[in-house]
Amino acid sequence: MQKELNILIVDDHPMTVNGYINVLSDEEFEGYNLNFTKALNCEEAYKLIINSATSGNPFDVAYLDLSLPPYPEKNISSGFDLGMLLRKTLPDCIIIILTMHSEAVLVDRLIKEINPKGILCKSDIDIDEFLNAFKIIFENDDTYLSNKIVKSLKDKVFETYNLDNYDKQILMRLSEGILTKNIPNYVPLSLSAIEKRKARMKNMLLQGKGGDDYELIEAIKKMGII
Repeated sequence: MQKELNILIVDDHPMTVNGYINVLSDEEFEGYNLNFTKALNCEEAYKLIINSATSGNPFDVAYLDLSLPPYPEKNISSGFDLGMLLRKTLPDCIIIILTMHSEAVLVDRLIKEINPKGILCKSDIDIDEFLNAFKIIFENDDTYLSNKIVKSLKDKVFETYNLDNYDKQILMRLSEGILTKNIPNYVPLSLSAIEKRKARMKNMLLQGKGGDDYELIEAIKKMGII
């Protein structure tokens, strides 16, 4: 017996919404029957979300465009506000953000306040990536960020910790298993300069707790630097 998977898609461009539906409908997801609900503005989406939360037939997945016609009566002005509403009313709903923007400040806020399972930059994805993102999120229960979103987060970390391109090269070589003493063969710095940079990064990224190269690499992987 197939399980119903209720998917809400919110975007103010009808052709875009229908395109998303067609892409997902063309694939078979074993054990699931996909049911789609469309909304073209914040008012429609708000009412659908509230109804879903009270009807006993909740949305399992929600795709939210960020730029939408607002719903002033309920103080809902964007897909971000809808994401916050979903988090309160349907906490188990998988939220996937669709946006034309990839600014680090926006991405950081989305992650901290909504914690979506996916953030896709519209200018960054095609049909194949859109479908692949859904499979990774839903079938593998993993998070998916498109390339521009990942780059934005990396740039933010580098800016926050004042890391430059040499620091990045050192971290990359360490992650590849190259010993510190051999890194001057790959990075145009002296061994002493590399050791000083590595010590500074450990102090910052490991919050002054010390640690070996493995702990440094694990820390930067969690931050998404590499």
